[in-house]
Amino acid sequence: MKAKALALAAGFFLGANAAALDLADNHPDTYTVVKGDTLWDIAGIFLDQPWQWPEIWVANDQIENPHLIYPGDVLRLVYRDGKPVLEVVRTIKMSPEVRVVQSAAPVTTIPLEHIEAFLQGAQIFQDEESFLANPYMIQGAQQNLIVGQGQQVFARGESGWAAAAQHYGVYRGGNTLVDPITEEILGFEAVEIGALSVLDEGDDIARLEVTRSRMEMRPADRVVELNQEDLTPLYYPAAPNAEIDALILAVDGGVSQVGNMSVVTVNKGAREGLEPGHVLAIWKAGEVVRDPVTGDAIQLPEQYAGVLMIFKPFDKMSYALVLEADRPLKVGDFVRTP
Repeated sequence: MKAKALALAAGFFLGANAAALDLADNHPDTYTVVKGDTLWDIAGIFLDQPWQWPEIWVANDQIENPHLIYPGDVLRLVYRDGKPVLEVVRTIKMSPEVRVVQSAAPVTTIPLEHIEAFLQGAQIFQDEESFLANPYMIQGAQQNLIVGQGQQVFARGESGWAAAAQHYGVYRGGNTLVDPITEEILGFEAVEIGALSVLDEGDDIARLEVTRSRMEMRPADRVVELNQEDLTPLYYPAAPNAEIDALILAVDGGVSQVGNMSVVTVNKGAREGLEPGHVLAIWKAGEVVRDPVTGDAIQLPEQYAGVLMIFKPFDKMSYALVLEADRPLKVGDFVRTP
């Protein structure tokens, strides 16, 4: 999947109680950005805690696109008023006579190939009932029950429903997400299996064309107005202002083990203050074992195990990408404000 560029937000985000800035051991004074770098990689080169990036980055307003970092840019660590800051030196120079356009794509904050499908296709509904209230597939225009890309289909909803938009997604119901601690329903997860374009609005029955198909569409799959969310949103690594105490609720693919670059579901969301780019520390839950001397069942202490970044928060839960994991993780491990 071709990664699309993310604009990199700079140092306009500072927590009210920002921690002391810790530079990484053996950090360089300068670094030349190379193709394939991410902002998270670069932050880790200079910072012991990469989520402190907004506190060290200073945009250079003397260059074009000062909030973007490109391969070939030189990042220079300097001190201003006794505080370390990073500034960029761009190798492409501008002149009044010749305007040079940056041809390379800017670096992304995190590897987009791991999350692009979630940015584009993931939908969380309030509950299963609200999901089922959407229009639904009837059959293909050629009376076929299973359809794919390029074919025409009929879908039915309330009178005039197809006039609301030109493009729709086709979704299949997934799982109801329940908080294991409070037993609150956090949402109903639906998986996008394709996209449609309206050909004939009709009344309650519309005719549409399949423009994208991840898998075969079937009768009763729901038709939902496509989320026009930008696939290149602003991410910048930062710790949340709020004290977050959450856990890993699920892992993409339904597996139980979690590792680097795994997409996970966290049981906290926007209502708790989580935003895209927020970084949380992962703590491995202590196992319950048998004391070899007394025979008692005892619980071992939690262990720090890595970090993840929130990239798509919903109201009550969020999708996150595990960026670092120094030991095997699993559903039920804790995530907290670093």
